[in-house]
Amino acid sequence: MKVLVVDDEPGLAHALAITLRASGWEVATASDGAGALRASAAQTPDVLLLDLGLPDMSGLDVITAIRAWSRMPIVVLSARQHGEDKVDALDAGADDYVTKPFAMNELLARLRAAVRRAAPALGGEEAVVVAGALTVDLARARVERDGSEVRLTPTEWSMLEVLVRNRGRLVGRRQLLQEVWGPGYSDETHYLRVYSAQLRRKLEDDPAHPRHILTQPGMGYTFEV
Repeated sequence: MKVLVVDDEPGLAHALAITLRASGWEVATASDGAGALRASAAQTPDVLLLDLGLPDMSGLDVITAIRAWSRMPIVVLSARQHGEDKVDALDAGADDYVTKPFAMNELLARLRAAVRRAAPALGGEEAVVVAGALTVDLARARVERDGSEVRLTPTEWSMLEVLVRNRGRLVGRRQLLQEVWGPGYSDETHYLRVYSAQLRRKLEDDPAHPRHILTQPGMGYTFEV
């Protein structure tokens, strides 16, 4: 697996590269936003590890630019610990957010989880679920709305997949967080708010009055066909 590390702190980028290579990753690095965009297009990494505080542009702008053409998993690594910074990054299209200082084993686990979410399902159920104008192909990890493909990020797809596989049934908040992000995320309920809103904007005719992705207050979410 290849990871692109984007950070303008040479010491940290070097230390991350050494540790990641020792853990079996192929590593590329960039020190600014322009370099991140060039390397993302030229080297097609499996996951992007991105600092928000870059010298030439906002990390949020990097995320937005990449999301215009790629579903590549993006894990933000930032010293900004405010909740609104996390929400802004997730809302822009990031898949996860890790704050500095961090434990290396946790960062490695989050990178692995981001890559797993991006991987297509292998074997198993070959179901195509039709819900109004939506067609969800679980085997091909593909969604169409009115016959046109909808581009989802890996995390958006992973959340939708869990809901669709459990269609008509309540998926509790803790269960959804653990299945999509992993066991260390059971209290990160703001992730669910951000990603359910993103899915509704992309999939619902009226996101303010959703028909398919429904919130059960204080409990969880359901997908209705």
